[in-house]
Order: sequence, then structure tokens, then C-alpha cells
Amino acid sequence: MASVDVIEEPFLLEGFLPYQLSVAANRISRLFARRYSREFGVSIAEWRVMAVVGRFGAITASAVCERTEMDKVKVSRAASGLLAAGLLEQAPDPADGRARLLRLSPRGEEVHRAIVARARRLAGELEGGLEPGELAALQGALARLSAHARRMDDAEGGGEAPAPPEP
Repeated sequence: MASVDVIEEPFLLEGFLPYQLSVAANRISRLFARRYSREFGVSIAEWRVMAVVGRFGAITASAVCERTEMDKVKVSRAASGLLAAGLLEQAPDPADGRARLLRLSPRGEEVHRAIVARARRLAGELEGGLEPGELAALQGALARLSAHARRMDDAEGGGEAPAPPEP
């Protein structure tokens, strides 16, 4: 077992950076999820898949996983829901006969445009809670923190951590 430094101070979860990031991300995701679900009938995972497919035009589910940091099961479920709703289409990947390319259907393109407009408005509302200059500082800090975490993850062997159980 690895040795652990014993610290005399009490552990305050609310001051723990990973917890603070998780709480903020969860609150914002719930806000977006309510609006996306109510207005467009899509989940956050489905929206993330749509956003990536909308950006790249045609892309494999594996590439969606890489670009969203979502696990394969979550991407697969989201893509299946979007296919069933008629928002996505899939076709064989000519470069890899085993893979399928995902693309937005004509209806998916309409929904994508509407959600992007809504997402930009909601992001603007969130940004209104910051002082001038704080948004750029926050985005820079998050980019550096994410890159540092990726380097730490790579140094430990990278790969996917086991997914937590779904509630």
C-alpha cells in the first residue's frame, strides 16, 4: 500500500479543487440539460454528440469519444437515441469497413442550429456572472489545468479509468 502523508487539518470537501470543478460543471450541465430536454428533447450526452458531428460533418463514434472525453457506452447510447429520433444518420466508413460514420440528418441540422443559438445565449448568461477579464483568465486556467491533468494521466499510463456506476 502506498504511504499517505497524515495532515492534522480537517479535510474540507468544499475547498477541494476537483470537488469544486465537479460541482460547478454539474450545476451548469443540469441547467443546460433542463433547457435542452424541455426545448429539444435531447440529453446532454446527445447534445455533445450532435455538437461534434455538427462541427465535423461526418465522424465515427470513436472519434466522438476522443473529442468529448465521454466513454464509448455513453456515446453509443446517445448516438442510438439520436438515430432513433431521426436526428442522426449513419453510413459505412469507406476508410474502415468496420466503422460507421455519423452525420446529422436534415432534421438534425435544424435542431443543431437551434441548440447552438440557445447554447450561445445561455453561455452569455453564465458569463454575465463574471467580471470583465475573469472569463479569459478562467478559460486560460482551465486549459492549463486540463493539459496538466492529461500529462499526469499519461505519466500514470493513461487509458480510461473505470466509469462510475450510473445512478
